[in-house]
Amino acid sequence: MNYDVIVIGGGPSGLMAAIGAAEGGAKVLLLDKGDKLGRKLAISGGGRCNVTNRLPVDEIVKHIPGNGRFLYSAFSVFNNEDIIRFFEKLGVQLKEEDHGRMFPVSDKAQSVVDALLRRLQELRVHIRVNTPVKTVEYENGQTSAVILQNGEVLPTKHVVIAVGGKSVPHTGSTGDGYAWAEKAGHTITELFPTEVPITSNEPFIRDRILQGLALRGAALSVVDPKGKIVKTHMMDMLFTHFGISGPAALRCSQYVIKTMKKFKTNTVHVRIDALPAQKEEPLFQEIVKQIKDEPKKGLKNVLKGYAPERYLLFLLEKNDIDASQAAGQTANDKIRAFVQDLKGFTFTVNGTQPLEKAFVTGGGVSVKEIHPKEMASKLMKGLYFCGEILDIHGYTGGYNITAALVTGRIAGTTAAQNV
Repeated sequence: MNYDVIVIGGGPSGLMAAIGAAEGGAKVLLLDKGDKLGRKLAISGGGRCNVTNRLPVDEIVKHIPGNGRFLYSAFSVFNNEDIIRFFEKLGVQLKEEDHGRMFPVSDKAQSVVDALLRRLQELRVHIRVNTPVKTVEYENGQTSAVILQNGEVLPTKHVVIAVGGKSVPHTGSTGDGYAWAEKAGHTITELFPTEVPITSNEPFIRDRILQGLALRGAALSVVDPKGKIVKTHMMDMLFTHFGISGPAALRCSQYVIKTMKKFKTNTVHVRIDALPAQKEEPLFQEIVKQIKDEPKKGLKNVLKGYAPERYLLFLLEKNDIDASQAAGQTANDKIRAFVQDLKGFTFTVNGTQPLEKAFVTGGGVSVKEIHPKEMASKLMKGLYFCGEILDIHGYTGGYNITAALVTGRIAGTTAAQNV
């Protein structure tokens, strides 16, 4: 059987592309090498599926540091508000949470996956799972066929590649699509992990002194070898047995990699401000006054509430201060050094966990070679790309999935229009 459009990959962008193409009247085949569709969607947002983000488009673009501006044209065709309407039409009611994040009212990612699968069924999209693709064939500057691993040839003039990047490989994203893109003449920009925990070899990390400790609303900064702050993110963070994790660390991770690469170094510094709302000098004066008011009180008790106890004790010990002594016995210069650490504890990190452990892949098919309003290849007729295989990456919080759904929708719709 001949298909007008073949979509390879059953993740968010592939499902959306297949629906877009079928709604445009095309006869569509959706291929996935795994045993079920929507595996990445089903585990996203901690199993709740952060479908999109309700922030204004300008804000969304700011939260997609990897070529977010490329999406302005796409958002003029189909945007985050369209995603919300699309799902509500499919019977998935959404609710808004902090920072504009949109979740299904059911709090179940599976309800989002099920709605998409029902829509594919209604549109009579042919689906083949457990069907790995070997390659895509091109003839005379035009897409001509998809060849399966078992040797089967599926002729078609329109192929949407939606196979994801290389992160979360157990969902099927193992980087298969890059070779098919290169075969068509596309450039693959260097791949790197983003939204991934940061690693450190510092003794306090190796000895697990702070393992499991969370700092709420801390400001985490990546500092380059010249002492300049590259990027700061103010969110929760967590100390682990290998380094740091949590939202602030995930967001800073790509800047650790980029800074190490730029300065050709194996380590960079990160700095933690545990109290970003307070300035250093007034904070120092405030603590000195409290000590003066209650000089006999244990220092640990005077400092209670400024940070979690384990973190306070760690910073006191770092500055050779006995936490159990009477507050009044502590020299002012020691208190000043302690406050400096509260506002800017700096330590060395040596990279991040590997791409396989990342939530998102940085790099991919160069967006310079893609028509931004069509998701069509500028180099090969009948070839379209969407989702994480493109060199587009955002922070967690519904931004990557928004990019995937928008680019998927447009790729599928364009493919159908060109049939």
